[in-house]
Formats: sequence, C-alpha cells, structure tokens
Amino acid sequence: MLTHAQIWRAVDRLAERHGLTASALAKRAGLDATTFNRSKREAPDGRPRWPSTESIAKILVATGASLDDFMELVQSPRGGPSHPASVGRSLPLIGFSRAGDGAFFDAAGLPVGSGWEEAIFPDIDDAHAYALEIAGDAMMPLYRDGDIVVVSPAAAVRRGDRVIVRTRRGEVLAREMKRRTARTLELRPLSPGLPDQIIPEADIAWVARVLWASQ
Repeated sequence: MLTHAQIWRAVDRLAERHGLTASALAKRAGLDATTFNRSKREAPDGRPRWPSTESIAKILVATGASLDDFMELVQSPRGGPSHPASVGRSLPLIGFSRAGDGAFFDAAGLPVGSGWEEAIFPDIDDAHAYALEIAGDAMMPLYRDGDIVVVSPAAAVRRGDRVIVRTRRGEVLAREMKRRTARTLELRPLSPGLPDQIIPEADIAWVARVLWASQ
C-alpha cells in the first residue's frame, strides 16, 4: 500500500534528480509554483493532501521520466539516493555545524583542508561539490537530523533555490533564495513561521546552491 509520505517523497526526489526545487519542478511542468509546497501537503486540520494524478502526469512529461521511474522513487527506502545507485562518486563530507569553521573553505567557498570525511553520492557536474550532514531539528520539516545535502559552488543560483550562505562573520545558513540585488540578499527560512532575512551583500562571503538531499 502506498503512503502519503512515499508519494510526496518521490515528487521531491524527482525534483532533486533534475537539480530543481519542488517549486521549480512545478513551474517547469506548467503548474502553479506552490503546487508542491509543504503547506499544500496537509489540510489545516492535519489531514493529508495527495498530489493530483494530473500534476504527477505533468511533472513526468516535463522531466522525461516514466511512470516506472516515478514508482522506483516511491518504493526506494527513506534516505536512499534519488539518483540511480550505479552513478556516483566520492564527495567530501562534514557536519553542517562545522561549515562555519574557516579551515574547511577558501574565500570562494570551495572545500579545502583536512578533516573532511568521504561518502559516495550521485554524480554532480562540479569538481568542487561537497556534502553537509544536518544535525538537530532546526530545519524541520524540510531537512531532518541525519539528512545530507550535496552543495555545488559552481551551480547558478536562482530565485526559489535552496542555498547555503556563509557570512563574513563565519555564520553558515541554509535558506531559500528569495531575491538578490546589488546591495542585499533576501532569504526565506526553511522552517515555517519565521520571518524573511535580509543581509547586506557586503556581509556575504559566498552563496552555494543545494542540488540534492538524501531525504
């Protein structure tokens, strides 16, 4: 029997497989950008809401995936890769809380130094890609304790992308890119109910895009 969580997780994995957020996947499929938002997955009274068959059909067409591909994502265990297991390479890995340590990144946000672990992840077209392991529940419900995000310093960052931001004071943030101007960076928190954050561009050391997450 298919569960509500399995179906929604497959939608997220399909988006991640193509380097998209759930919102970007919806827009590519010609749907409203909020179609797959977390807030749309439950009714106000807590009852589960399911994606429509029409919306599933449209994202399959938009990504070129087959129904069998989607069912493979549905049936793969939690925490399993959202890319084919046969494709992957070793990426440097550290805990998210350690990313603020200047010893692990250069001025451009590229991983450097020792102390990194290694793990096999889906192949990413960025020689400097790295992985961060989430600890705690501060990013719930999007990321849970133990989830791993793969980050690409080379990937172009667009509105709606999930990003890792490091300030010049050494603070490291996981956010959604809302807007960027010549003077400021406007970010949306991953946890609901928190206010948007505006950071002066002069205070930003680097911004890198999250391409994949092991959810």
